[in-house]
Amino acid sequence: GVVFMGRVNMDEFAMGGSTENSAYGVTKNPHDTSKVAGGSSGGSAASVAMNAVLASLGSDTGGSIRQPAAFCEVVGLKPTYGAVSRHGLMAMGSSLDVIGPLAKTVDDVETIFHAIKGKDAYDSTSFYPSESKGEKPRRVGIVKGLFDQGGIDPEVRISFEGMLEKLKSAGFEIIEIEMPYLRYSLAAYYVIMPAEVSSNMARFDGMKYGFKKDGENLLEDYLLTRAEGFGKEVRRRIMLGTYVLSSGYHDAYYEKANAVRDIIRSDFTEAFKDVDVILTPTTPTPAFKIGEKTSDPLSMYLEDVFTVPANLAGIPALSVPPNVQIMAPHYREDALFAIGKAIENLR
Repeated sequence: GVVFMGRVNMDEFAMGGSTENSAYGVTKNPHDTSKVAGGSSGGSAASVAMNAVLASLGSDTGGSIRQPAAFCEVVGLKPTYGAVSRHGLMAMGSSLDVIGPLAKTVDDVETIFHAIKGKDAYDSTSFYPSESKGEKPRRVGIVKGLFDQGGIDPEVRISFEGMLEKLKSAGFEIIEIEMPYLRYSLAAYYVIMPAEVSSNMARFDGMKYGFKKDGENLLEDYLLTRAEGFGKEVRRRIMLGTYVLSSGYHDAYYEKANAVRDIIRSDFTEAFKDVDVILTPTTPTPAFKIGEKTSDPLSMYLEDVFTVPANLAGIPALSVPPNVQIMAPHYREDALFAIGKAIENLR
């Protein structure tokens, strides 16, 4: 019974953190049109923020629902990996990709999630247990040394610490936890993700479907199609991914990154023995100016520092205003919604 209003803008093949890598142009932030809406699902977040729709769907590989949700001051959910079918999604990083809802309130996001979750015959990775609820979350974990790394805006820190005080006053127990390997999440992600990108983009060769540029022979057809059919960011990630998978570097980079990924999962498993949820800021900075980071890819990648761990571990995460991310154990979206509603009430 849902009425679909149309398509929304996004970074090309979901590769970007600002929706500036789109063939259709940049998506502007409805709250300040000089700033980005975030990415890659910037159009999804902007459409909700500008009151064009009640809710929207986005894809999240390393934060692409939560980051634009934070920039546009809406609610965005990255479900547990496999909780929502990926049938119809154009794959970017197959072991990381998820589909999730964005809306104005936690209630609306929860309603959409319950409508789209569950097993789908067209997606063998999809699954959601019939019994997934647990005890009401009261213990909130804060990672020790969370703000020790550079690049975090003072405004973000002040806002986050203010929300922690409000949660403490409301009766939640704030517990500092050790997650020593979390600091390696971004490095591991930017090896694993491009590797999977290079594999998934191989099918777009102009032979089977999609864009094709004719050359003088078959090889030139292929080279021109790949060169003109992909934007700069997509080509950058394909090249990086091909490099880390190449002979002589596969073990040094890709296999090592996967080993780190396993350790990060273990970090979360241990942490959730002591706490019900873990809180971080969603993004290290507020929404930045359009064009501010396009010439500095590394600076853009650092926007994902708080969001990528949930994708590597496959756990669910929710972004709620003001720029707060909540992470919970697998299939405990109910815990996210409970804390998310508490934060809404405390604003």
